[in-house]
Amino acid sequence: MRINFKIFFSLALVFFTSVASAQQLLTLEEAVRIALENNYNIRIARNDVDIAENNVSRANAGFIPSVNANLTNNNTIQNSSQTRATGEVTERNNARGSSLNYGVGLNWTVFDGFRMFARYDQLQELQKLGEANLQLTILTTLGDVISNYYNLVQQQQQLRAYDTAVAISRLRVETAQTRFEIGRAARLEVLNAQVDYNTDTTSYLRQLESYRNAQITLNQLLAREATIVFSVAEDFNIDTKLLLPQLMSQALTNNPTLRAALVSRRIAELDLRLVRANRYPVIGLNTGYNFNRSESALGFATLNTGRGFNYGLTASVNIFNGFLQRRNERNASIAIESAGLDYERVNQSLNAQLATAYQTYQTNLSLVQLEENNVRIARQNLDITMARYRLGSITQVEIRDAQLNFVNATVRLNSARYQAKLAEVALREISGNLSL
Repeated sequence: MRINFKIFFSLALVFFTSVASAQQLLTLEEAVRIALENNYNIRIARNDVDIAENNVSRANAGFIPSVNANLTNNNTIQNSSQTRATGEVTERNNARGSSLNYGVGLNWTVFDGFRMFARYDQLQELQKLGEANLQLTILTTLGDVISNYYNLVQQQQQLRAYDTAVAISRLRVETAQTRFEIGRAARLEVLNAQVDYNTDTTSYLRQLESYRNAQITLNQLLAREATIVFSVAEDFNIDTKLLLPQLMSQALTNNPTLRAALVSRRIAELDLRLVRANRYPVIGLNTGYNFNRSESALGFATLNTGRGFNYGLTASVNIFNGFLQRRNERNASIAIESAGLDYERVNQSLNAQLATAYQTYQTNLSLVQLEENNVRIARQNLDITMARYRLGSITQVEIRDAQLNFVNATVRLNSARYQAKLAEVALREISGNLSL
């Protein structure tokens, strides 16, 4: 029996000593701040937004002309033979020749059927889509952080409940041993008490393991060292005043998934404008300055040079491409319809998620009230039973039942409060209004 006591206290001492050595109280606000700074998913999503923002430029849309510099230098060594009209033959062995061309050219598409305007608008919409995806990533990550933080609080509360069970069982063992030593109880009573104590100790150690694993999970979400040991708040409050119509109204304007679906529909509409632009002519201007020099060992002119400006205009229009234009426009129109249907699907799905989460929220609020009453009753029953047990007027089975009833009621209450908090977090996350 003493060995079992030592094992339990040694393990408990190791845990609480490790916690005390760090004793860093991690508040929910601090956890959220760390997640916003360190979480890999959020950082990647921010980079995607930066890329989309950099892509929003008139040059990327085709408004700005392009200017290119070019240089070409070719050299030859060859054996050449040339017969003139007079019959004279001229030959050169290892004759060297060269040509040099360089210049600067400008090309500018001045009209492309308004494609460049549609493309610029599309780039802006893609930036908005990236921002909506970033908000979704932040909401999802913060929802996970907040849920895991409250899970740690719940695990800590469960740990205290099991610790209470171990303390009661230890008292039972000591009481049974004292009664046995003075001849007022049988050896069987001591053994039964010790079995219950060992069982409760096992439950406590399992809960200790769950608590530590929950810490590791939260550290992972915060993108920091997994072995960091910290403490969390003792309890949390539940907002009992959430209303479903208000949450649905907030989701229409704040939910990032719905916003992304709306932006995707706008992008599909711009795709149709891009396709229709192919019906218009494309007009471009070009100009440049060039220098060329060519040298040959044979020929009427052994050296040619030239320099100067060039300019011109190009125009092209699609007359017939096998009805591909009509097909592409129809496909783009269908894509717009699909994007609109996707928006309606997302909206309906969000309303269903809100209704389901709200029902869970309401149910767990009722369960919290019920379990709070059960804990009060179980606590009173346990106090009365323990008093009678010290007087020796009840059996081991009765005290064990009272003990288990209290522990189970406490565990159920903690679980109900945690589930109610999870439902509250889910409702706020879906509505796009997740706050601390």
